[in-house]
Amino acid sequence: MVQNLVTKLDDLECLASCPPPSKPVKVDGKCDQHGEELKLYCQTDKRPICVVCRESRAHRHHEVAPVPEVVNDMKMELKLRLMELNWQKSQCVKVITADERTRSEVKLKKKRLKEKIEADVGAMVQFLLDERDSLLESLDAEEVATMAVIDENLKIVETEVASVDKAIAEIHGHIGGKTSFESLADTHNEVIHCKPFKSLDTVNCATEFTDFSGPFQLIMWKKMMHVLHTIPQNLTLDPDTAHLNLLISDFDTKVEEGHIRNQEPDLPARFTRFCGVLATAQYASGQHYWEVDVKDKGVWYLGVTTEGSNRKGFVSLTPSSGYWSLCLQDRLYANGEDGRIPVADYWNSPRVGVYLDYDNGRLSFYDAVTMKRLFMFDTCFEEPVYPFFSPGKNDPGSRLQICHYY
Repeated sequence: MVQNLVTKLDDLECLASCPPPSKPVKVDGKCDQHGEELKLYCQTDKRPICVVCRESRAHRHHEVAPVPEVVNDMKMELKLRLMELNWQKSQCVKVITADERTRSEVKLKKKRLKEKIEADVGAMVQFLLDERDSLLESLDAEEVATMAVIDENLKIVETEVASVDKAIAEIHGHIGGKTSFESLADTHNEVIHCKPFKSLDTVNCATEFTDFSGPFQLIMWKKMMHVLHTIPQNLTLDPDTAHLNLLISDFDTKVEEGHIRNQEPDLPARFTRFCGVLATAQYASGQHYWEVDVKDKGVWYLGVTTEGSNRKGFVSLTPSSGYWSLCLQDRLYANGEDGRIPVADYWNSPRVGVYLDYDNGRLSFYDAVTMKRLFMFDTCFEEPVYPFFSPGKNDPGSRLQICHYY
């Protein structure tokens, strides 16, 4: 409808841009009441009238103008409206173009994610199927080997049984029956003076398949580490960056607040006011995941910070200052640019998972038990980052510990 109206207005604009006609604009027809030409236009009644109508009581106090003037005014108004409609049309075209582009992007991203899901999950499924087939084949092979030993032993025993049965039958024949002395003597010599029977025993082989009694799922999970693109990383803490009130222990995996201030040099990378510590790992690309034990800890800070972020004096835990973090105090928060962002009112999970997708500029936090995502920062990392940890202040005895799984 708008397009049709714009087309008609374009035609009117073209007519308006042409030289004015040599004859004045007239309204077809004459006044029904007075028979005069309709040279005037009554703005009040919105209809053309003649000069006699103008003086009549019906139009004497109305606003009246000559028809040519009214035509010019109408054309000007239509031109303005045409400009508005053209602008509106351009906005519609922009929206349509943007939406179509977004639709294409959504379809493309969905396709890529579908392919990634199918590839990643397919690799895990194929790995498990291969492991299952390998285990079943090994189980079958062990059964075959065991059965072969048993069958061989049974053959030996059956041969011995046949020999014994023969001897028993001959003895019964000579004892109960009438036989010649020569036959009796032969049987006596063969049975009494022959080699003793073989010593027989059952097969000494395991029937429990002990090689297959281990924790299958755990064994396959550890083997699957070589299949996964992202696995929990065994991070260690860097004592040279730790605040002097922090104690690092358990092979540099545990941090807690101490009662005594350590006497360590004030190195450039060391925190001097914020009770924090960095990991030794530095990331400038790729995907990385680690888990932290926060069990029974009432205050903690976890996240990443840039290589050049401030660690002296007051530390602003904002993305613009090079800190992306989650913290627990009275509730769970994300430290955003404009203050704390509430994440959860209650926290009782023993572990937090941190997932860094450096190339795509994303840092996500998970409940490491349920793997429910708690919060995600969407940003752009412009320099290498380090994982950082803080057990908070005034909470001696409680600790944070990096989880190691292999």
